[in-house]
Amino acid sequence: MEQQIKLVDVSGAPVREQAFWPTVVLPRAAIEAEIERLASLPRPVNGRRAASINHPMNTGPVPSFAPGIDVHIEVLKPGEKTAPLMRNSSRVDMCIRGHGVVTIGQTQFKVEKFDVWNTPSMEPFSYRNESTDLFVRLSYSNAPLLEKLEVHYNDLHPASSMKDVATLETTEASAKTGPRARDMAKPIPVGSDGAQMLGYEWLVDIDAVKSKALHWPWKDIAPHLENVYGLDKAYTGRHLYVLYNPATERRIGTSHSFFATIAKLPPGKVDKPHRHSSVAINYIMWGHGKSVVNGQKIEWEEGDLHFSAPGWSVHNHGSRDQGFVALTIQDHPLHIAMESLLWQETLKDPIHKLGSDDGGIQTNLFNHLKAA
Repeated sequence: MEQQIKLVDVSGAPVREQAFWPTVVLPRAAIEAEIERLASLPRPVNGRRAASINHPMNTGPVPSFAPGIDVHIEVLKPGEKTAPLMRNSSRVDMCIRGHGVVTIGQTQFKVEKFDVWNTPSMEPFSYRNESTDLFVRLSYSNAPLLEKLEVHYNDLHPASSMKDVATLETTEASAKTGPRARDMAKPIPVGSDGAQMLGYEWLVDIDAVKSKALHWPWKDIAPHLENVYGLDKAYTGRHLYVLYNPATERRIGTSHSFFATIAKLPPGKVDKPHRHSSVAINYIMWGHGKSVVNGQKIEWEEGDLHFSAPGWSVHNHGSRDQGFVALTIQDHPLHIAMESLLWQETLKDPIHKLGSDDGGIQTNLFNHLKAA
């Protein structure tokens, strides 16, 4: 049946109002109940017991906790392992119970509670539980965005594909030692402001930056958090560290789509209301606190998963008497790549396009270092 193409007249049309997804909290009790439910199931054929957390506002083709981001609770029982899988989506994971072994491509490492790692696109990955407890992970990926674009590639049998990958890598290595076709496709300047014309070879022979699977063990992270925890309440930045993957370069990411930060706030610290086009999801590792998001007040505590900042929503967070420690996943690098990362540090400040505006946003860290 022939499809009818429609032309929609948008002449003078008003700007569409954005529909913010409301902030929501999945409480620790619900997460723990789901872990036990998954553990009670017979082992699936691929070994992957998982539940995808679905936001009430989601109408996309797959479950997601934020637009473009899914969060899976994944459980492996003692002695179990998952079948290898390879996808063009990328992931950031945190172990929240037990310990296990992660295999990503040719890289293998052991992980335990609160360890974080990334899984690059198109690297086969699998997990193994060698312990006597459940091995439980929170896994964040950009799969919903790729599903919406109808380009999410999944290879359920990556072992058979690895021969082709090995042949391709050998061919690429040979090309690096010899002339490149791109060298013959010389850029053609256009005008005097830097515009150029490039041949096809530039589209298919892009300078590569190796994307590796990296591991941030909690035992190595935790001691450094005391540095930001010790900053007093007059500090105007966030009390956190980014788990940085150098392959993301200026996009300051843990993967090419997400950054992961670990924050440790002192008691009684309250952020000023601010907003950014990237969304944020917080997993509360320790402590408790409160948030106001688009005027909605919400409380959270250890073990909760909080959709804490819908994109471009005014929000702020505050710690209670203990302070708190939290993992935040945010699609900041993706927005930098799209040139869409708007950031307003306080509602009295100008809106910045981070990554493009010279100077960015400055904190008062210099004053704290001078005092120290």
